[in-house]
Amino acid sequence: MSDTAVLSRKADFPGLVTADGEPWHYLDTAASAQKPQVVVDAMSRALGADYATVHRGVYGRSAQMTLGYESARRRVAEFIGAKSENEVVFVRGATEAINLVAASWGMVNIGEGDRIVLSTLEHHSNIVPWQMVAERTGAQIDVCPLTEDGQIDLGALEAILTPRTKLVSLAHVSNVLGSVLDARAAADLVHSVGAKLMLDGCQAAPRMTLDMAAIDCDFYAFSGHKIYGPTGIGVLWAREEILDGMPPWQGGGAMIDRVTFEKTTYAPPPQRFEAGTPMITEAIALHAAIEYIDDMGVDQAYDHERQLARTLREALSAHNSIRLFGPEESAGIVSFAMEGVHPHDLGTILDEEHVAIRAGHHCAQPLMDHLGVPATARASFGLYSDESDIAALLRGIERTQRIFG
Repeated sequence: MSDTAVLSRKADFPGLVTADGEPWHYLDTAASAQKPQVVVDAMSRALGADYATVHRGVYGRSAQMTLGYESARRRVAEFIGAKSENEVVFVRGATEAINLVAASWGMVNIGEGDRIVLSTLEHHSNIVPWQMVAERTGAQIDVCPLTEDGQIDLGALEAILTPRTKLVSLAHVSNVLGSVLDARAAADLVHSVGAKLMLDGCQAAPRMTLDMAAIDCDFYAFSGHKIYGPTGIGVLWAREEILDGMPPWQGGGAMIDRVTFEKTTYAPPPQRFEAGTPMITEAIALHAAIEYIDDMGVDQAYDHERQLARTLREALSAHNSIRLFGPEESAGIVSFAMEGVHPHDLGTILDEEHVAIRAGHHCAQPLMDHLGVPATARASFGLYSDESDIAALLRGIERTQRIFG
C-alpha cells in the first residue's frame, strides 16, 4: 500500500489525532481497531433518525430496521464464506461466542474422560470456558506446545489427538506473537479422529480473506471491534447441521417458537441463540465496517501490515537490550521486552510521545509463563498504520533507554 493511500486512510479515522490535533501513533489495533468515519456515521444514523426495534414491529421503520439488521447478517456470511446466513449468530463478542459453544455444544457432547485440546498461546477467553466444561463434565484438557519460533506445533497436535478428543480450540492468529495457524491442516488432523475444530478468529478476520468451506473448521468466532466496527457485537459461525443440534444457551424473547407453562419450543438457528433485543445498531455499524475493509482490500492490508511488522522487527533486532518474541513473519503484531524496563514503564513513556502500545500479559498468561516473562510490550498494526508510526515508536524507545540508562 502506498504512502499516499495510507495517508488517505488515516484521514478516514477521526481517532488518529490527539486533542491538540497532533498525530496519534496508534499501535494497539490487536486490542481494538480505530473506527472509520463511515462506521461512526452508520451507527449514529441507526441510533438516531433510523432507530426502531426489529422483528416485532408492524410499522414501517421497524420493518426497515429489520431489513438492515438481517442484511448485516447476510453481509457477514458473504465476508467469511459461509454457506448460508443461517450459520451466522450475532453475539456480544468472541468471548461470548466461545462461551456459547462451550455451554451449549460442549456440555452436551463432552463427557467424563473425553479430551479437549488447546494450545500454549491461547487467549484466556479460549481457555477458561473449556476449563469450566472440563470441571463440570470430568473431561481433561491437553495443551499443544509451540515450535521454537512460536507457531502452534501441528506435529505435536497430531501426536496428542486420540479417539477421546472431542474438541480442539485454537487461535487462527496469535494476539501476542502474530503467528498464523495453518487452519486447514489443523482441521484435517482434528477431523481424522472425529473431533470438532473451533477457531478464535479475532486477529485473523481483519487481516485475511476468510472462507469457511476452504478452512473446513466447525466453529469460528470473531469480534466486531477488531475489524474496525463497534464494540458489543461479534460473530459465531458454525455449520448449519451443528447449530441445528445445539440446545439454546440463554432463554427469553426472540429465541422461542411457542411458550406455555407446560412446554416451550424454540426457534431454529440462528434466532435460537439470540435471546432478547439484539445488537441492532451494532450490527448495522458492523455491516459498514465490512464494506469499508472490503473496499480497501483485506489482502492488501494484510500485506501492508506484515511489511510493517518486518520493518519494526528489523529495527528492534539492532538493539541488544531488546528481546523479540514470535516468528519472523507475523500478521502485523510484534511483541518484545526491553532489558531492565517493565513494559508498563515503556508504555507510559511512549504515551508522552503520542504513541500507544499494549503492555501486559495480553490475556495470555500461560504464554507469558512459556516465554519466561511477566509481560511484553506489543505493537500491532492496522490498515491505517505507516512507517511514521514506527519512527515515533523507535524515538520513544530511544528516549526510554536514555532514561533508564
